Amino acid sequence: MNNNKFLLFLLCSLLLIKSNAQDLQAFELTDSWLDTIASLAPEKPTVATNERKRILIFSLHTGYNHWVIPHTEAVMKLLATRTGIAECTTSMDIASFEKASLKNYDAIIMNNTCPERDHRNLFYDVLKADSTLTEAMRFDKAQQLENNLMEFVRKGGGLMLLHGGATVQNNSRQFSEMTGGSFDFHPKQQMIQVKLVDPAHPLVQAFKGKGFEHIDEPYFYKNAYDSYNFRPLLYMEADELEGLDHKIAVNKRYLAWIKRFGKGRIFQAAPSHNAQSYSNPALLQFFQDGMQYVLGQLDCDDSPVGKAPQ
Repeated sequence: MNNNKFLLFLLCSLLLIKSNAQDLQAFELTDSWLDTIASLAPEKPTVATNERKRILIFSLHTGYNHWVIPHTEAVMKLLATRTGIAECTTSMDIASFEKASLKNYDAIIMNNTCPERDHRNLFYDVLKADSTLTEAMRFDKAQQLENNLMEFVRKGGGLMLLHGGATVQNNSRQFSEMTGGSFDFHPKQQMIQVKLVDPAHPLVQAFKGKGFEHIDEPYFYKNAYDSYNFRPLLYMEADELEGLDHKIAVNKRYLAWIKRFGKGRIFQAAPSHNAQSYSNPALLQFFQDGMQYVLGQLDCDDSPVGKAPQ
């Protein structure tokens, strides 16, 4: 990070982050804020590429509305387009997951795509408004769209799941197996000490060997997570958190990882619930590198660890 970016990072942190985590305030996406983020973002891709890829940024939610959704969409588009990594299309239409539509993209970013709590199934939530469908037909169609997405990845597509994006098909075991885990719970927002699993790994080089702290929801994962069928990148320690209502058996909890699924690549990351976190240039670089990973532009060790952390 050059001196100008570092000073701007400190200034943004002082202006946007208060001492009490629960006091973090939502704010509107503005051109001036995005200009500030652009001044902190990488100016070139980590891996040079002449091949223009295509990314779908999908930002529909039917459940919890993360205020950061428009900010995340804008930041991901910025990271992809200004460096020539990819062209971006944005959508909130589940028709994007029809097979004919998926053929238009090389990767998909699921941007805080939280479904309702009843079924934790984003596709079903949309389809239940269609009175021409029976309940069985709604679930069948939702399953078809989920299968289409999984087949897209299996055949070589990339998938990024950002923060609440992990919940999109949260009760589906097969979807959990593909992504590496399902959302379980989080305690209150608080300052999290985010640490690097392997400082030498190419996807965390942005952090220059050191972790970082930011105010966020500490995400805990379940289902396929416990098989550790992924390569972890970031972690937190449960005993450093406040507000846990039960003892956590494994203290080291992963916050970001990568994995293969068939010929495709997946990048899952819990940061961030708040747009304030995008004022960290290293985190912007981390997301851009993750984008290049799922597009097949950045090669690195993505073999699964297969065991609980020590």
